[in-house]
Amino acid sequence: MITITRNEEVVLNQIKIYSMEYPQGVPVNVLRKELGFHEYDLVQILEELQDKDLIVFKDNKATLSDSEKEINTVNSKKDVEELELDRKEKAAYELIKELVDDKNLISKYTLEGHLLYGDLEISNFRMYHIILSLQNKGLLKSIVKDDGEYYFLVE
Repeated sequence: MITITRNEEVVLNQIKIYSMEYPQGVPVNVLRKELGFHEYDLVQILEELQDKDLIVFKDNKATLSDSEKEINTVNSKKDVEELELDRKEKAAYELIKELVDDKNLISKYTLEGHLLYGDLEISNFRMYHIILSLQNKGLLKSIVKDDGEYYFLVE
């Protein structure tokens, strides 16, 4: 599922409407006149939609991509980030459950390495945010032992 903002949804719907009239791609100036967005803002929205693989934006023209994806619309970019973080948080929690030993412990550095360089490819900032969030929710606890720092998975 792809999450987009309301403005992205408005632009995407307008591209769908004009795609029959402009089979080679809907020009940016047509979208700008119809929607009343500033050109800079419109181009940013089009680039975001392209990054999410919903459109192809090339030569100041937008065409729909061939992929059929389920779309979820939220009010703002902040809502998009929070929703994605929740998904990453769940994925990180599942990863932690796989990595812990029989005592529900995992080395701090092993966990951070898997989050940063593993399949999730989480940024440094987001990794610490996820770990802190899991700790605040009581799912993960930081422990210092004689041989190093660990996280304890609370179940």
